[in-house]
Amino acid sequence: MRFFLVFPLMVIPVALYNILAISGSAFSTAAEIRARLDTDFQAIPMISGSIWQITPGHLLITLSLVMLFFEMIKSTSTDHTAVMNHAFSMVLFIICLVEFLMFPAFGTSVFFIIGLMALLDVMAGFMVTIASARRDFAVGDA
Repeated sequence: MRFFLVFPLMVIPVALYNILAISGSAFSTAAEIRARLDTDFQAIPMISGSIWQITPGHLLITLSLVMLFFEMIKSTSTDHTAVMNHAFSMVLFIICLVEFLMFPAFGTSVFFIIGLMALLDVMAGFMVTIASARRDFAVGDA
């Protein structure tokens, strides 16, 4: 159970994007990935009469937002598992940054948004943990 507290949940959407980027060919282009992410996956008729088109890219960003929400909840802990989680989240962000800058298949807006969420996970996690620790130890004005 403790493994899931240390494991950064943002790995899930990053891994799914990696699978999607690598599944076509070893070196997919950004245009090929955009074509895969922008194809209509599901069409839902709305009460207004319009049709809501959902693409795999939309689903991946939605999954990333849900994972980011759970990461924010996990970051309120001040034990050593939270610190390890933040360290692994930092490693994940560095991996995302390298992939975004170095590989053409990762140069899409969807992956940029996922990488930005990984960065927000790192920043917010450290800030929330520091604020929680400060409050727990009553550092500051008495």
